Amino acid sequence: VQLQAFGGGLVQAGGSLRLSCAASGCIFSINVMGWYRQAPGKQRELVATMATGATTVYANSVKGRFTISRDNAKNTVYLQMNSLKPEDTAVYYCNAFVKLTVVTPSLGYWGQGTLVTVSS
Repeated sequence: VQLQAFGGGLVQAGGSLRLSCAASGCIFSINVMGWYRQAPGKQRELVATMATGATTVYANSVKGRFTISRDNAKNTVYLQMNSLKPEDTAVYYCNAFVKLTVVTPSLGYWGQGTLVTVSS
């Protein structure tokens, strides 16, 4: 299973970016897909997740500014980031809990990360 993330870049404060991440490989189903981020010198933290049934979880710091969405047919998760702040600067990683067969448990997979830099 591979997760490929796209969409990072440099943006001014107050601007917007949209990240996308597609899962590929021998996938039976995907339960939760989401985004995490890691700023320099800090631990990786949850940004937002979405379960198959569309239940979402957001970090308090991004509520009202970021929106997560999924295209289950394409095994793809998106993160629309608006009103970006310099403190949003980080490497953003996508994550997915994947079942490879109907009988195997869900396993967590990570994408390679995409850098988001917000200038003040």
